[in-house]
Amino acid sequence: MASSSGYKLLQIALVVFGTVMLLLYPLAVVWPSGWAWHHGAPYDSDYFMMIVGLYATLGAFLWNAARRPEANISLIWFTVCSSVVHAAIMTVQSFGSGHHLGHLWGDVAALLLVAVVLSVLVPVSGISRSE
Repeated sequence: MASSSGYKLLQIALVVFGTVMLLLYPLAVVWPSGWAWHHGAPYDSDYFMMIVGLYATLGAFLWNAARRPEANISLIWFTVCSSVVHAAIMTVQSFGSGHHLGHLWGDVAALLLVAVVLSVLVPVSGISRSE
């Protein structure tokens, strides 16, 4: 491993981002204009509950990946790539009706932060895609 401090930072980032993903539902309750794409309670939208389930699952897997990031490099890069794609789609949708601009500072910003931090920390940690 090239950098034990980089490796530790990657582990911490995986736990922190996993935790945020597990907390998607409460975030939508506290800050709906930044995290929920519909009016009313989060459970009122079948779509939103599907997203909550997907991100809770990813969050749990990121927690697990934090134990040995080198053994979960594909999951980490999937998280990076899917976060960029999801953020790009939501950015376009945020401007669509004009009522969702809060998402640019909520979930869109969070997804881009996940992508940037993980994509920087993987090489800094000393692990590679081939491990």
